[in-house]
Amino acid sequence: MSNEPVAKVIIDGKEHPYPVMVGTEDEKAIDLRKLRKETGYITFDEGYGNTGSCKSNITFIDGEKGILRYRGIPIEQLAEQSTFLCSAYLIIYGELPTETQLNAFRSKVAGAARLHENFRHHFEGFPSKAHPMAVLSSMLNSLGCYYPEMSSNNREQDLELFDDAAALLISKVRTIAAMTYRMSLGLPFNFPRKDMRYVENFLHMMFTEPYDEYEVSQEVADALDLFLLLHADHEQNCSTSTVRMVASGGANLFASVSAGVGALWGPLHGGANSAVVRMLEEIHASGDDGSRFIMAAKNGKARLMGFGHRVYKNYDPRAKIFGEAAERVLKALGREDPLLDIAHHLEQAALKDDYFIERKLYPNVDFYSGIVLKAIGIPVEMFTVMFAIGRMPGWIANWKEIAETSNKIHRPRQIYTGYTKRDYVPMADRG
Repeated sequence: MSNEPVAKVIIDGKEHPYPVMVGTEDEKAIDLRKLRKETGYITFDEGYGNTGSCKSNITFIDGEKGILRYRGIPIEQLAEQSTFLCSAYLIIYGELPTETQLNAFRSKVAGAARLHENFRHHFEGFPSKAHPMAVLSSMLNSLGCYYPEMSSNNREQDLELFDDAAALLISKVRTIAAMTYRMSLGLPFNFPRKDMRYVENFLHMMFTEPYDEYEVSQEVADALDLFLLLHADHEQNCSTSTVRMVASGGANLFASVSAGVGALWGPLHGGANSAVVRMLEEIHASGDDGSRFIMAAKNGKARLMGFGHRVYKNYDPRAKIFGEAAERVLKALGREDPLLDIAHHLEQAALKDDYFIERKLYPNVDFYSGIVLKAIGIPVEMFTVMFAIGRMPGWIANWKEIAETSNKIHRPRQIYTGYTKRDYVPMADRG
């Protein structure tokens, strides 16, 4: 007799046993894949908050304990010792790169930064006030047209050229982002430079002006690299699960990450950091140091942005790391930002106030990231684009996992709540 754990579901007095799955971090799930076939029933879990949609070995989160690990390595160690590209390699390929592997990866990324000249015509097709996320999603999809051998929708061929496609997307997403920003201001585009590292090259493409080369301080470069690293993957969030959903239909990597950008766009996902800055600006403009706002939030008259998380029921580990980075970069830039003072006040009030403690409303990564991006000079409307640049390695890794392990299209069920069968009414008989 098997000693494997079993869960039992009783329907109409009949017992149905289902195996229990256990993950490497002791996460437990009931395997209900045969439930509908055996009973005619399905499960209902609105928003999939309690549903395991896949098995994955990329990222682990324990929201109760505030744990985040990429391929088993704690985010705290990566933030202190790694870089964005090194962590991107880890996320995509499963292991930290050797020096030779990392240099080859960096070289491939650096060499893929330039966009085809015809892309200028694509940018000209957008109005100058087009939202940068709309431009980014369209451009990533269009990018595949210039590399048909990498976007064939033939799984075997796409996987064969995966290394080139992955490096190309990680490189060109920042070029597209920078060109989108320049286009919105009517500024000339800047060509990427092969002699610059990833973040420095992006800032050069964003901010260099004719006869005025943008000089990147080490503190700013380190802070932006850390921002990208902290956003590189985050398990099965809205955008990542969208990438997997699209990939499950056999779509190529370019189409899948383009869909991820669309999912990230929403204010409840990638737009949260810009909402934090707008909240802090409103508090500052009102002459409040955050005290009145805290009271309004507790009374249900204001919404405290950047606190709480769908997964974390403890302090977001990324927020702890980035809170310290915010202080460092502002100090290096010689700026005293009143928004950071308000943010500190809100953070300390929430950490000590029983109202927030009981509801487990701790600061999340969006709480500080917007302040850092603003200090660097990134405009608020570009914040979500920055998130997308950082999340690209996670999307790529999840596409690869689907492409290598699954040939089954994702297709959720539903509980239908509409009309039962009714007859068509001719136009003359409609009241």
